[in-house]
Amino acid sequence: MRLRKSTSRTATTASAAVLLAAASLTTAFGAQPREEKTLTAAPLATWQTDGIVWSVEYARGVVYVGGTFDSVRPPGAKPGEREVARKNFAAFDAVTGKLLPCAHSFTGGVGTVRALKASPDGKVLYVGGSFGKVDHTGVTSAVAIDTAGCTLRKDFRPAMGAIVRTIETTGKTVYLGGEFVVADGRTRNRIAAFTRSGSLLPFSADIDEPVRAVLAAPDRGQLLVGGAFHNVNGRPEQALVSLNPTTGATVKSFPDWLPERSAVSSLARNGDRFYLGAEGTGTGIFDGRIAGRLSDGAMVWKDTCLGATQDVLVHKGVLYSASHAHFCGLTPGGFPDGPRRHFLAQAVGDKRILHWFPDTDDGIGEGAGPRTLTMAGEILWAGGEFTMVNGKPQQGLTRFGAGPRNTAPQEAPRLTSVSPPTGKVTLTWRAAWDRDDAELTYRIYRDGLLVATRKQRSTEWDRPEMTYTDPVHPGSRHRYTIAVTDGKNTTPRSAPLDVTASAAK
Repeated sequence: MRLRKSTSRTATTASAAVLLAAASLTTAFGAQPREEKTLTAAPLATWQTDGIVWSVEYARGVVYVGGTFDSVRPPGAKPGEREVARKNFAAFDAVTGKLLPCAHSFTGGVGTVRALKASPDGKVLYVGGSFGKVDHTGVTSAVAIDTAGCTLRKDFRPAMGAIVRTIETTGKTVYLGGEFVVADGRTRNRIAAFTRSGSLLPFSADIDEPVRAVLAAPDRGQLLVGGAFHNVNGRPEQALVSLNPTTGATVKSFPDWLPERSAVSSLARNGDRFYLGAEGTGTGIFDGRIAGRLSDGAMVWKDTCLGATQDVLVHKGVLYSASHAHFCGLTPGGFPDGPRRHFLAQAVGDKRILHWFPDTDDGIGEGAGPRTLTMAGEILWAGGEFTMVNGKPQQGLTRFGAGPRNTAPQEAPRLTSVSPPTGKVTLTWRAAWDRDDAELTYRIYRDGLLVATRKQRSTEWDRPEMTYTDPVHPGSRHRYTIAVTDGKNTTPRSAPLDVTASAAK
């Protein structure tokens, strides 16, 4: 749900408990689910901002960042420390994360950059938002930058009547979407199309409310448009429509895909399939993700998660999303109602939620956590309102690599013992969990020596009780500890437990 913290438990959540229990039994006693390979959940060292990041984009080895901020600072620096001035726009080396000298100041208007989009060849970066100046040049909320020299282009200077929230380009055509109803002095209701040199095209569609996402599929003769609208070209179209990319005429409708108070916030493509992220206003309104086909406009799957989705992207068979999901109990692999989880990974084929759970806090502004995602090679960059990542201070930006997986299990469990038969010690503990490994190995030590290992699948919300019975001499006294490993990272051993084995009576 949009910008709203959930404190209630609905009837839907209660009824989902039975389904979750059944799913847990299937996983525990039947075949284990296949696991697509995700990125690691451990964040890479990343520069930070002193405000909100609304958009990130990759082009030719550089990640560009746009938002509402005044400065950036190095990884680990606290607010106010070692800050470097960057007014709503910054650029970083996509691999090392190093701050680059490419810098422009976006001011005037609201003073924010909301949309970044690179041309298919990466030579041009289109920038939109609400601003009246770039450095000392007067503009009107949309410009283009040559990436080779980070120079402001003189030809792409459309005059937009209000904020630009999304940009898409085919290389020949640049589409701007947002809240405007005028572009270059002509009526353009929430969407407009321009040539690469900035000339307004005849393309026109009548959309009644803001556009938030645009996805071009010229090979399918379509332009997908998502937003908070209800009518397009004089007909009911709830939040999603497919338009002719040349004329703006309606090509396909998607009736009953989204309820009235649900809006499409993001769109992504993978071959013939497209994926959308939604956010709803009000309790129980659809907030999740949908997969569809461009060829026939059919829905492939729809998840049932609650907690607004801000952005989606596809990488190597995995759909990554920035959200604040708090209930995915009716989606395979999902979780019951509880804390917000700000990143999700799903199998593109069947919507299964995969075991990948890095996290942020809600952060500043509207408190939505992460807002935007982009892939730079094998590195996922994320920006937003957050000030914490995986429980540690990190503001505005973070990134995750391809691995190897290097988040350690959260902590070693606490051992307890029960009264066993003569000559045996039975240890019990609650399973630990790991952000990017579902199955963990438990190493049990007696008097400092490894005596047994046990494996168990677990999640943060499902941590089974485990036991181990150790045969020892009756009446002998021993000290036990336990450690947990994901195969690469191992926790420190637990606090010791001293146990005297039962003696024969």
